[in-house]
Amino acid sequence: MSNTFSRLIANKTNISEQKVSKTIELFEEGATIPFIARYRKEVTGSLDEVQIADIQKEWNRLKELEKRKETILKTIEEQGLLTPELKKKIQSTWDTTELEDIYLPYKPKRKTRASMAKAKGLEPLAEFILQQRDQNIKSIVKKYLNNEVANEEEALQGARDIIAEWMSEEKEARDSVRFSFERGAEITSKVVKSKMEEAAKYKDYFKFSEPLKRCPSHRLLAIRRAETEGFLRVSVTPDPEQTLPYLERIFLQGRGDATDQVAEALTDAYKRLLQPSIETEFRNKSKEQADLEAIKVFAENLRQLLLAAPLGEKRILGLDPGFRTGCKVVCLNEQGDLLHNTAIYPHPPQSRTQESERIILNLVNDYKLNAIAVGNGTAGRETLSLCQGIKFPHPVEVFMVNEAGASIYSASAIAREEFPDQDITVRGAVSIGRRLMDPLAELVKIDAKSIGVGQYQHDVNQTLLKESLDRTVESAVNAVGINLNTASKHLLTYVSGLGPTLAKSIVEYRSENGQFTSRVQLKKVPRLGAKAFEQSAGFLRIRGGKNPLDNTAVHPERYKVVEQMAKDLKLKVPDLLKDADARKQIDLKKYVTAEVGLPTLTDILKELEKSGLDPRGEAKSFEFGNVHKIEDLHEGMILPGLVTNITNFGAFVNIGVKQDGLVHISQIANKFVKNPADVLSLDQQVQVKVMEVDVKRGRVNLSMKGV
Repeated sequence: MSNTFSRLIANKTNISEQKVSKTIELFEEGATIPFIARYRKEVTGSLDEVQIADIQKEWNRLKELEKRKETILKTIEEQGLLTPELKKKIQSTWDTTELEDIYLPYKPKRKTRASMAKAKGLEPLAEFILQQRDQNIKSIVKKYLNNEVANEEEALQGARDIIAEWMSEEKEARDSVRFSFERGAEITSKVVKSKMEEAAKYKDYFKFSEPLKRCPSHRLLAIRRAETEGFLRVSVTPDPEQTLPYLERIFLQGRGDATDQVAEALTDAYKRLLQPSIETEFRNKSKEQADLEAIKVFAENLRQLLLAAPLGEKRILGLDPGFRTGCKVVCLNEQGDLLHNTAIYPHPPQSRTQESERIILNLVNDYKLNAIAVGNGTAGRETLSLCQGIKFPHPVEVFMVNEAGASIYSASAIAREEFPDQDITVRGAVSIGRRLMDPLAELVKIDAKSIGVGQYQHDVNQTLLKESLDRTVESAVNAVGINLNTASKHLLTYVSGLGPTLAKSIVEYRSENGQFTSRVQLKKVPRLGAKAFEQSAGFLRIRGGKNPLDNTAVHPERYKVVEQMAKDLKLKVPDLLKDADARKQIDLKKYVTAEVGLPTLTDILKELEKSGLDPRGEAKSFEFGNVHKIEDLHEGMILPGLVTNITNFGAFVNIGVKQDGLVHISQIANKFVKNPADVLSLDQQVQVKVMEVDVKRGRVNLSMKGV
């Protein structure tokens, strides 16, 4: 079966069968996607994480399909209807839709009009009529009148019901209707008249129609949400006048009474059974596609947020802004530990501005703070301006921090465990401060769905969303590399090969035995076996350890290669890491073996060149223009802004007023932009021009063209 799977996956993903086969073998051995992508390039032919994930997804689908086949075969066999031909037909298909079509006539059904007609003994009449040989059927119908069938019309109706069900289960008929849907299905929505006022935000879809295949994911999800909320009636249908002729060519033969009955049954079969069934199929298929696109956008936004540049181990003042309730202030040391907390009230209604400035100035001096992190929520802009206006005796950078999900963290079990004696406002401010120090380490504590950098995340398939976001977090964590001696158990959970149980064991071992001095010590952690060590070691870092390679992405299984390189240059490994000229003399081809090829050796050399450096870069502070509310804006203004969210249709930018402005995809660049994420990233600093301001609706349209 594995050969069949490899062939099918290769055809689906356009990846060679050999690469697919080798990748599946690694999965079966317990390897993770990050490990395979990073440390098994020779085995897979340097497949990247996306390709490996595609293989895994298709492999899992085929395994589920195989289980489904077994269930179907067993069900049909129990009915005594499984023939060798049918068994072969089921076993040879690997298309889910085709499999369900084959199974449909044998699928146990609830009571239907056809089953009731069959119970009355009308199945032979239906067979006779469907043959359309003897067009004079009146004399035949009389034979089927009995206590349960009162008259000829009732007999004919029962026969038509049976024929209609047969037609709806005919694969050729179903494929014909599918073709019509694929070619010309329209999605149509109409407002529920009694709910017009409530549905005002969906006004664009009150009377709407568009070819289904042209309906973008965000529009489809909006329509589906409005339908779920009871505001719209939605249908997906092809033109029946184009569909019925195809079906007539399949089922109708000649003219006469029998053919007229079959034609009537066909119209009923289409309207009552075929069209609703295939509509459901296409509604589900279009929803799945829209979900995948929305999830892809969410995952890419999340990845950018996770990989945002950290400020590093600095002493931070964290500020969770607010108007009426004031701003919660916390002081954190280099490790993110809470030193002090208080509250200030610089904004209306209290407006204790001078007192607030004095408190911040004193805290910065008393705790020797290096930077200020201001949350970008309510009163964020005003608080940022306040901090930027204070004259500090030493350089203090002020940053605006994306606080999405901070409130979720502050009320979570993780936050209660970390700060059992503090209220949620203090925890929220701590989270904002820590996000500036290391966004990745802090964001992994929050359910990724709650971070809110997607579109329609509550409407998409939640299982697929969780799988994608978990994989994104895992990918980001392993791309950066984790400090083994400071990482929380929540961060360690996402390291390749670990998971919650081993992450907890590592933290407990570290608490009992002190800091790790080498990666090899991981083998002493309870329940952390050889496979977990193999999968995780390369993604864990030890600063200032015994072996400098422990602070790189070089896997312990390849230390000997580096040691040989150093030996050949008559150097020790620490010297090789420091000597760029010496590294230029290395001829990688000399170190190629059956197990270690040029891809791995190239990675090793790159890692030696940037030993211990964080791949995320450095955080940069930002200043807004001289605007504070939407009324301050006018067309033509050019302002600095921060990208806060990216969707399929454009990007939202914070320009310092309450409402984020929209840069439509057509306004991002002078060239054609297929995907905004190809051009922009979250928290990117941009210049935008104000194109339109709608104060009443709170909408701002922006452009980046020619700015």
